[in-house]
Amino acid sequence: MSHPTSQPPEKSISQLTLSPPSQLSGFEWWRRTLLYQTGLGFTDQDRAQYIYDYQNRNLEEKCQSCNDNLKWVLQYSPSVIFMMDHIRKLNKDNEPINPKFIKCATCDFTKGGGFDPKSGIVLCSNWIRSKWQLEDVLTHELVHVYDYMKFNLNYKNLRHHACTEIRASMLSGECRIWAEIKKTGLGNFGKKFQDCVKRRAVISVSANPACRSKEEAETVVGIVWKSCFNDTRPFERVYR
Repeated sequence: MSHPTSQPPEKSISQLTLSPPSQLSGFEWWRRTLLYQTGLGFTDQDRAQYIYDYQNRNLEEKCQSCNDNLKWVLQYSPSVIFMMDHIRKLNKDNEPINPKFIKCATCDFTKGGGFDPKSGIVLCSNWIRSKWQLEDVLTHELVHVYDYMKFNLNYKNLRHHACTEIRASMLSGECRIWAEIKKTGLGNFGKKFQDCVKRRAVISVSANPACRSKEEAETVVGIVWKSCFNDTRPFERVYR
């Protein structure tokens, strides 16, 4: 089940006239990256163009970078090592996790990664921009793996799906307060962490084929929110 790390533009890419990434000068690429990060003067057209450009630019280099960063986080990331260790403890056969279970690939959707019980974890090299983002995405997906193994997670059950998405966004570090302040400013400071977790969970559940609408996703997330948000297993606590 996939985990969105960025929301699509208000207008679909197919509705806009976009330039091939190969036609962008180095300065133009830098300009658009700066605008995307700051959000200043960034129109729907600019946003869609940047997403299109990023998805299709230097794919081989991005895949190599993803694989290099994956090796690094598997060896040095505290959160990834911690989750891998607890997943191994749940493996009743005591067999090591096949390295092919986690792989980098070019994805055709606007997400950082996803988990499928049959095929494993995919890390979207054309969307992941840094080693630290990959660490968050992989930790998020490993929480899904942990929940699948420990709680017999069933993605067709929207309450199950909502609960694991709440836990994954809460435990992965992707909703850190400083990152949310950068995105949304200082307003409503005390609820930024919870708002981020809830927003991401609703987006993911809304994409579930079993979910009929965003409103249904919001309702389901609300039903399981208290119990799942307070469940930090296998961590003892959450640092925000």
